[in-house]
Amino acid sequence: MLKRGGGVEDVIMNRVGVLSDGEWARIEPLLPSSTGRCGHPFRDHRQVVEGMVYRLRVGMPWRDLPPEFGPWQTVWKRHRRFSRDGTLSQILAGLQAEADTARQATRDAGSASSS
Repeated sequence: MLKRGGGVEDVIMNRVGVLSDGEWARIEPLLPSSTGRCGHPFRDHRQVVEGMVYRLRVGMPWRDLPPEFGPWQTVWKRHRRFSRDGTLSQILAGLQAEADTARQATRDAGSASSS
């Protein structure tokens, strides 16, 4: 915890604490590849996605994003691109389907053991 200004405490989350390796393993396959793209390849997806998640968790303006996530403009542009092209919706749908499957498997196991 760091104290800033008038004694207000801010929790500074380091990059390691944003997404676990397990969470990232579920998200990464749902992201577009930069293979075959013209121009510069994408900056590391994990760094940028963690920047998006961090910003949403903390509720800060894009310009205040810590530099450990890369330039805020890059994170903002990727968020805009992924929002417009449906990537974020696909990630959400994929994670929801995975959670539903796990929940159903838990229910099925519970009902089988109670009979």
